[in-house]
Amino acid sequence: MDFSDTAEEAAFRAEARAFLDANAARKAASARGYRSRALDAQAIGESRLWQARKAACGFTGIHWPRRYGGRDGTQMQAIIFAQEEARYDVPVNIFNQSVGMAMPTMMTWGTAEQAGRFARPALFGEELWCQLFSEPGAGSDLAGLRTRAARDGDDWVVNGQKVWTSNAHFAQFGMLVARTDPSLPKHQGMTFFILDMRSPGVEVRQIRQISGTSNFCEVFLSDVRIPDHHRLGAIGQGWAVALTMLANERFVVGEAEGPGAEDILAFAESATLDGQPALQDASVREKIADWYVQEQGLKYTRLRSQTALSRGGVPGPEASIAKLVSATKLQQIAMFGVDLLGQGGAVMEPGTAPLNAWFQEAVLYAPGKRIAGGTDEILRNIIAERVLGMPPDPRADKGIAFNEIPTSAR
Repeated sequence: MDFSDTAEEAAFRAEARAFLDANAARKAASARGYRSRALDAQAIGESRLWQARKAACGFTGIHWPRRYGGRDGTQMQAIIFAQEEARYDVPVNIFNQSVGMAMPTMMTWGTAEQAGRFARPALFGEELWCQLFSEPGAGSDLAGLRTRAARDGDDWVVNGQKVWTSNAHFAQFGMLVARTDPSLPKHQGMTFFILDMRSPGVEVRQIRQISGTSNFCEVFLSDVRIPDHHRLGAIGQGWAVALTMLANERFVVGEAEGPGAEDILAFAESATLDGQPALQDASVREKIADWYVQEQGLKYTRLRSQTALSRGGVPGPEASIAKLVSATKLQQIAMFGVDLLGQGGAVMEPGTAPLNAWFQEAVLYAPGKRIAGGTDEILRNIIAERVLGMPPDPRADKGIAFNEIPTSAR
């Protein structure tokens, strides 16, 4: 691995820092703490303005082709900008699905007309996209989806339900995968579509989460008509298109954000356990050491991926390792932090609780991190099969027409 920037990468990093210094304030070096915030109209507006400013200066969609508003840069340059941006106090990024997942998938599978219509508005934050994949009976097993799309002249008529759709209540468009031929095996009978979320028959209901926010949604589709020119890829090619989007998702989701080993270490220095500083307890130090080792492993795995990108490679399945380890570690650290607070762990007021109730908030949102972007079980399968080269799990439904699979097994 080579941890240093090349001359070109160093020049780009300096350019990115200059832009950020001119347009945003640096985070305080000692700032720790987190408070979740529902995405309201103000937050959306701030994020749109920041997205447009970055796009106008060439700092989003960095590795996109110039004809779609990018700068023909590299994936490594996109990583460098993200690294630098994380040091600044900027609005929450609600466009990562649009720019990092939906549009790259469209550029891979869509027509020039489709990409020409949708890429630039997404890049400048004018249109927000969501991902309509998971269903009540098909989450981790995406190929088991039951939402149906039937051809009717130049349109497709869609009926079904999607769930856990992030920011669907704000999105103008969605990437939708639906079943178009149930007589084929489940991985073969799906087709991919671009859905206008304002279409008649689309109903979005926000899901109230335990953290108090409602950024996940249910989406009900009742006789929704989608024109065939909003189909992405060939009929029946939906699984291949979905895999492309899922690969982009692994890269976008990445590591779970939240309190880490350094944060719990700093807190353990001031927290008390049995009348003495918690850090003096051997079991506390052992736990923190374990989390520190995990973080170092993630750091060098990430650097290895970045080295490959810097040399012209592409993101691989190792991104699943970062997501799997970091999401579990986040939940463990959050729960341990609340335990150290004792009865104070029930206090949620940011002005009263230590670290602005960071640990308490993380306890509530961390379980979702182990589901979003692929459950732990799915990620372990990816690592086992694509990183370690182990044989895949046996599948009893392999090669069987979807409509012949017992409902309980779908």
